[in-house]
Amino acid sequence: MSSAPDSRARKPPAERRAEIVRTAADIALEGGLEGITLRAVADRLHVRPGLISHYFPVADDLVIAAFVHAVSDEREALVPEGGEPLERMARLVARVESDDARPISRLWLNARHLSRFRPALDDALEEQESIDRDRLTALIDDGIAAGAFAPDDAFSACVRIFIAIDGFGAYANNTGAFASDAYWRFVTDTSEWALGLEPGRLRAAIDALGTADALGQVDALEG
Repeated sequence: MSSAPDSRARKPPAERRAEIVRTAADIALEGGLEGITLRAVADRLHVRPGLISHYFPVADDLVIAAFVHAVSDEREALVPEGGEPLERMARLVARVESDDARPISRLWLNARHLSRFRPALDDALEEQESIDRDRLTALIDDGIAAGAFAPDDAFSACVRIFIAIDGFGAYANNTGAFASDAYWRFVTDTSEWALGLEPGRLRAAIDALGTADALGQVDALEG
């Protein structure tokens, strides 16, 4: 008779380290980077804090790794590869303006505040922002080449869009709700201007996404 595998068996170091970082990132998204402690991560993984400190002797290193993991995951959702530039931009903006983006918006706010006092975190934040700018600028360049966008230049458009995203995200901690369309579609309207699109063009692309996704879900159910 074969016995069940021992759940306490040691995991390969790379797998264990990834698990620790992923768990720390979940904690950060739920309650902020300050919530990442050796004890908190150990409790979630049902291990001893000494195991966490074995992989991260310096607690700040785990905080930084968790931040990088969280924003890197979000980047893949924000700026996906492949597809028409306008559709990709529409998906980016729709994601930013949705409630699903609130945890990552809160994390960026949190990291920017803490980076004033933690130089290593500040370096990590600057690096991730640079990667984001490169990815978005490349998307805008694709749109220019395809004749979909007509900004003054790709990098300026990228900066303006990220300032709009940051401004929108600054309200992520508000307990009250904004009913105004000027708030909920602020990133859309600013992106249209930055990209040289006619007013309403990006809104229409975002609305079309919702219809297409809904039809896709129906087709999947019927299939």
